[in-house]
Amino acid sequence: MTSLRFTVRNRRTVAAAGAVAAGLLVLSACDKPTPLATITVGRSTVTSEAACYNDGKALNASALKDCLKNKDIKSIKVDPDATVRFGVDPKIADKGWTLLMNGQPLTEASNKTYRTVPGSVFFNQQYGATGNSTTVSIVEGSGSNATGLWSFKLKKDA
Repeated sequence: MTSLRFTVRNRRTVAAAGAVAAGLLVLSACDKPTPLATITVGRSTVTSEAACYNDGKALNASALKDCLKNKDIKSIKVDPDATVRFGVDPKIADKGWTLLMNGQPLTEASNKTYRTVPGSVFFNQQYGATGNSTTVSIVEGSGSNATGLWSFKLKKDA
């Protein structure tokens, strides 16, 4: 009976080791992840990898334009009276980043990893908002030197 338990235990150990090795092999074949961008409103947080990223090299204008049209993005509800907090990976901050609202610049470039914007801005026609949702993008770099783009959908929560 003891030898039967020993054999079963050995098989499980070998199977577990094989699964770990296979997992590591699969992970080594993956692309390395892009830096992350995060939006927090109250207790809700949404984090995303880049929609477009060229490993720190400048994106061409057509690729950037196509990324801005991407509809498959994460969303978060925003009360217009709340504060919206944007956080970026230090790698993004080092290159500088700008917030875009519906494709238009909303803020000046920043090298900080964190910034806040009143929620009402994202639903105010004065800032180019229309309807009850707004697409906000974080652009790493500036102008023709944009190297990454992260987009989020902000939905009005009144």
